[in-house]
Parts: sequence; structure tokens; C-alpha cells
Amino acid sequence: MTKRDFITAEEYGADAVDRILDLAVKVKQGKVLGGLERKVMANVFLDPSLRTRTSFETAMFLHGGHAVVLEPGRSSWTWETESGAVMDKDTVEHIREAAAVLGRYADVVGIRSFPRGSDWNVAREDHIVRDFARFCEKPVVNLESARRHPCQQLADTLTLREKLGDTKGKRFVLLWSWHPKPLPTAVPASAALAAAHNGMEIVIARPEGYELDPEDTALIRKITQERGGGFVHIMDDPDEAMASADAVYVKSWGSLKYFGHPEEEKAHRAGLRDWRMTEQRLRSTRGGKAAVMHCLPVRRNVEIDDAVLDGPSSAVIDEAENRLHVQRALLLDMIGKL
Repeated sequence: MTKRDFITAEEYGADAVDRILDLAVKVKQGKVLGGLERKVMANVFLDPSLRTRTSFETAMFLHGGHAVVLEPGRSSWTWETESGAVMDKDTVEHIREAAAVLGRYADVVGIRSFPRGSDWNVAREDHIVRDFARFCEKPVVNLESARRHPCQQLADTLTLREKLGDTKGKRFVLLWSWHPKPLPTAVPASAALAAAHNGMEIVIARPEGYELDPEDTALIRKITQERGGGFVHIMDDPDEAMASADAVYVKSWGSLKYFGHPEEEKAHRAGLRDWRMTEQRLRSTRGGKAAVMHCLPVRRNVEIDDAVLDGPSSAVIDEAENRLHVQRALLLDMIGKL
């Protein structure tokens, strides 16, 4: 049987995503027990994690399975990820053998790899995650790559439905926020795709020079139309963007123009510290009560003010909890015995 990887939610399929979300609701309600007995998940983290690591380990345990975590360069050998590399320096094990071996040991394998290098045209191909999936004979889960965070996307899709009920036509604002470091575009692109899947009207508010990858923006527009949503608006005024928002997703990301050149990018963003979620901006949303979302970790009083994070509109903890439930459903869908 051909294996099925979860590299992006769109490649997995809209019907499959809805099936997983329906199952996640049942899982969260305690209506689904077991299903992963004697199953093993191996998770490879080339970059740090709190929620992803903990939620997948917990998910496997709750359904009778087991999770193994590897951190190349720390708890396991340092990996080489380039094809054709002459491995006479610091790397010890090639991703080709590592992926193949883990595919023999585990029933499903996850891998996290943030963007690397100085050329976005190379990084955007997600070759580390996709090469790993190619070399591994078992299903592979993208635990966040340069382009996508599909597990977060599932959680965001579910959270929007829980907070807003019928999401069709409701207004979702993706709000760029200042951050001392340039961050990947994986989460903001995935968050907008979650709103698109839910058929929402989407506003992407960002300063000039902080556009998402054009291919991602085109995909967001396409799915929004397919799922019965409204227009996708691009704005450069954060206050204007807040008007009538039903949900505000706050997230920073780096300028792709300066990808791989953080010092140049730092100078470009120096005057943008006012781009954050404040109480005043929250009051401009629909009824002053829009759901405020963030994938976490969040820099308090830099991305979102304390008063908003600690107030009744904050959905960040519920959103993080939903990572567990959607991933339980995902694993049951991929390798479960239901």
C-alpha cells in the first residue's frame, strides 16, 4: 500500500482534513480510546520545540503507543542533509540512512526543520523534510518546515470553529507583529490557509516588504474561493485591518527580501515596533471581542500586550490544547486501528 505523508494539509486533502477535524472533536470529548497500541512514533527535531514535542508524545501515550524523540547533534549523531556531500567535516550521519533506519523502527516518523541558508528560492523547496519523506518507507509528518506547519494549521482550523461557530464569511485578520528576530513564514501561511479552509474572509496586514511568498498568497486566495469565503485583502495599516475582525491571528515573520541576511532585515524593521496587538486595537474588532490567536511562544508586550493575552478574548491556550487533540486524530487517521 502506498504510504501517505502529512507534509502539507493541502496535499493530504481537504476531505481528509475535515475527517481529521471531526475525529478530533470526538477525541477531545473522550469518545475515542486506544487505537495506537504497539505503535511507535519517532520524532526528529533539528530545531527546538515545546508544544509539538510534548503533544505528540502525549498523543501516542494516551492511545496506547510510544514516542521516541531524537535531536541530531545533541542526543544523536549530527546529520548531513545535502545530497552528494563529501562528509569529511562535522556531520556524521546522512539523512538518507537516518530516514531509512527510522522507517524500519517506527510506524510513523515526524521531522522538524526550520529554513536554513541565505537563499529563499532554495529554502522554500523544503528539501530536508521532503527528502526525509522520500528516504523513509513509513508515513512522515511535517513538524514544521520552512513553508508549512500543518499540525498547527489543523489546531487553528479547529480553534476557529470552536470560537466562532459557523466560520463562513467571518473576518480573519493575520496581523504581522514586530519581533527582535526574523521568523519563518510557515506559521502565518498555515494560519491563513486554516482560515481559507474554513471559508472566511481574510485580511493579511503587514508592513510593506513583508509579503508572504507569492505562491502561498495565491494558494490562500484559491482555497478561500473554493471553500466559499470572501476576498483576501492585503493591507499595510494595522488599525484599518482590525475593523469588524472576528478573529485576529498575531504572528511575526521575516522579510523574504532579506532572507538569510538578519542584520539588513533588522535595520528594515527598526521602525515597526508599533505593529503589535493592543487593547485599543482589540476594541476596534467586532464587538471588541475578536478571538486573539497566536501559535506560541509569544513575546509579551512585544507581539501582544499583557492585557490582551490575559483577557477574555485570548484563545492562545485553547489553541495550544487543540494541538494535542488534532494530532491524536491525525495519528489515528494515519496509523490507527479504529
